[in-house]
Amino acid sequence: MRINRRLFHIRDITQKSKSRYLWDRNKYGYLFLLPWLVGIFAFTFYPIISSLYYSFTNYNLFTDPDWIGLKNYKNILFENARVVKALKVTGVYVLLDVPLQLLTALALALLLNKGIRGLPFFRAMFYIPSLLGGSVAISVLWRQIFGQAGAINKILIELGLTTATEAISWVSNPNTSIYTLIILHMWQFGSPMIIYLAGLKQIPQELYESAAIDGARKWKTFLHITLPLLTPIIFFNLIMQVISAFQAFTPAFIIGGGRGGGPLDSLLFYTLYLYFVGFTEFRMGYASAMAWLLLIIIVIVTGLLFVSSRKWVHY
Repeated sequence: MRINRRLFHIRDITQKSKSRYLWDRNKYGYLFLLPWLVGIFAFTFYPIISSLYYSFTNYNLFTDPDWIGLKNYKNILFENARVVKALKVTGVYVLLDVPLQLLTALALALLLNKGIRGLPFFRAMFYIPSLLGGSVAISVLWRQIFGQAGAINKILIELGLTTATEAISWVSNPNTSIYTLIILHMWQFGSPMIIYLAGLKQIPQELYESAAIDGARKWKTFLHITLPLLTPIIFFNLIMQVISAFQAFTPAFIIGGGRGGGPLDSLLFYTLYLYFVGFTEFRMGYASAMAWLLLIIIVIVTGLLFVSSRKWVHY
């Protein structure tokens, strides 16, 4: 017993000495990390936990939260037609925009991977839309370009495809307004394109040389070498762009003209409706519940993509 107690005592002293040593060695690192730790707890973790609590309350910023349980979630899922409309608009946007953007980015990455002159310049030029595309200024410009007297209609008139009297405002027509936003987001292909380029550079050239010796055509080389080895990069870009598309807000708010969500709610994205509920109607409890529902939807979609990746992603 005495031997065991001594062993425990020695082990305890050893653990304390080790902890003391680690603290002395890393204390300056912790000191430099302190601003980040304070920021992430004060401005990230605390708001997240608070919003979860508020989602179960009736809270309007001016009175104390009133606990109502699952009533906000019940209303969102079963009693609010605008939420259903917002989910449909967002779903159409995600389903159309993400594949088109990724295909555009992949096509340009394959083109820029040919070793053309001035490649760094073209990479930078193609990346610029990703920096500017989500801004307010570009959204205002986009609304003018696709307006009734905008550049798109002028081009169509010059080509003889329409007349000045038949020209429509693409952003004000409920049948076409969402496609203007899809084109705007497709234009922001710079980030996935750069990632595709990095992935293409990692594919061993010996595989292409072997395929050329065997007489394989470029299309078969792309299908059987490039595409399979690029699937991890495609999967990464797919996840990132799906999450980004679900959170689209600024273009819909600017082009849709504010509170209305566009013509007949055709641009009423889920995040836009969440903003209206929270910051114009001051129903913060309801908006918090909507935010958590969006998080759940993104987690489910992402989880399904991870499950499906077992069948088509090759590492």
